[in-house]
Amino acid sequence: MIEVKNLRKTFHLKSGDVVALDGVSFSIEDGTVYGVIGYSGAGKSSLVRCMNLLEIPDEGTISIGDYQGIEARNGVPYYQGKPMTARQQNQMRRGIGMIFQHFNLLERSTVYDNIAYPLKYTGRSKAEISSRVCELLELVDLRDKIDAFPSQLSGGQKQRVAIARALAASPKILLSDEATSALDPDATESILTLLKDLNRKLGITIVIITHEMAVIKTIADRVAVMEDGKIVEEGTVYDIFSDPQATITRRFIASASPLGKIDKMIERNSSLTQVKPGEVLVKTTFLKDCVGEHILTTMAQRFHIDLNIILANVEYLHGNPLGGTIGILSGPQENLEAGIRFLEENHVRTEVLKDGRVD
Repeated sequence: MIEVKNLRKTFHLKSGDVVALDGVSFSIEDGTVYGVIGYSGAGKSSLVRCMNLLEIPDEGTISIGDYQGIEARNGVPYYQGKPMTARQQNQMRRGIGMIFQHFNLLERSTVYDNIAYPLKYTGRSKAEISSRVCELLELVDLRDKIDAFPSQLSGGQKQRVAIARALAASPKILLSDEATSALDPDATESILTLLKDLNRKLGITIVIITHEMAVIKTIADRVAVMEDGKIVEEGTVYDIFSDPQATITRRFIASASPLGKIDKMIERNSSLTQVKPGEVLVKTTFLKDCVGEHILTTMAQRFHIDLNIILANVEYLHGNPLGGTIGILSGPQENLEAGIRFLEENHVRTEVLKDGRVD
């Protein structure tokens, strides 16, 4: 298990102090994919760099891999009550692979040499290194690129080399810092599929840092939402998508859902979102057991409500359906109130976006 408690980090710059991490705490079960999402400046990259001690936290406790209970005191890491040596820090990092947005490959080295590089000083023979490199190339599906140079590869292929290199020492944990941000959509999908396969085949724990909710939706089991150096919301991907609490989380969800268009439509006063007196514009969210049921039709028929659906979407998150609609309900006020109660009683979350009813 990875466990982070009360992690704090402040950068002291000429322009003033910048609080990057402000009491961050979370835990990650072994073998899961954990997403950390936030906008630029939220502190997510500082978090991942503190997790493998590329940056030393000011204070807090980190348990990761074979090193449980690393405690930072005034910017110094302690392990088992003593300041960590450089050797101990390096040993800890060997159990943690890391991939970056811009690949960080050696441009004058072949694919083989890039992957072999972290193995050269581990005491392995040339034959052992060669066998491991070939195994990794097979794993990331780049067997035919063994003698190629980075300049001869696409962005997605470069990231596959970087992933293979990160896995060279057989780490139990893989940290991914915006690894798909520099890739086109097809390459992004390919890399996310690869990471999911690696998680399943190797049982490796993956922590993925991103500012794209679509990435979280595709790959993560759980997600933490960061803002201003703090975690403002955390939970399973399904729970976060179905019932976001923080304002920033709702913004992220909107960016990854077709239903998110409604905010801009309302802002622009689209004719589709205008309500007449006695009408309401509502957003409904259908959870697992409700998707596929005729609840909206039943509500409209039972309470004599006219329903005009503007947007609708159904998707699957980890095998569980999550559906939603946005539409205008019209009818007598008491019927509308009864209809909305009916939806909520049947576990359909209902949010009134615009209300034309008269008090």
